[in-house]
Amino acid sequence: MRVKRGVTKRRRHKKILKLASGFLLGRGKLIRPARLAVEKSLVNAYRDRKQRKRQFHRLWITRINAASREHGMTYSRFIAGLKRAGVEMDRKVLADLAVAEPKAFSELVTLAKNAA
Repeated sequence: MRVKRGVTKRRRHKKILKLASGFLLGRGKLIRPARLAVEKSLVNAYRDRKQRKRQFHRLWITRINAASREHGMTYSRFIAGLKRAGVEMDRKVLADLAVAEPKAFSELVTLAKNAA
């Protein structure tokens, strides 16, 4: 019995070309370059979803460090002082306070200085 594979192949190709839409030149139109480009883009997307979390964590630490140094305290002493004072805030909230609410952040710095 003969099996004709045109429909299956076309479906598979359409799925890849849909993922490659918007890619330049043959990478968005031809199946071989499109498959390679889509595979690489999916690998990059998976990796960068993990890296985004790391990059934001670094950004928060940098912002907290800069704001605490304006008040004459290093990042590590500030965090240690907050832990001794029993303040449980994550770095995302602390960085947002440092940027948006400088007065509230300065109160936290004095709290950390007194606890240290």
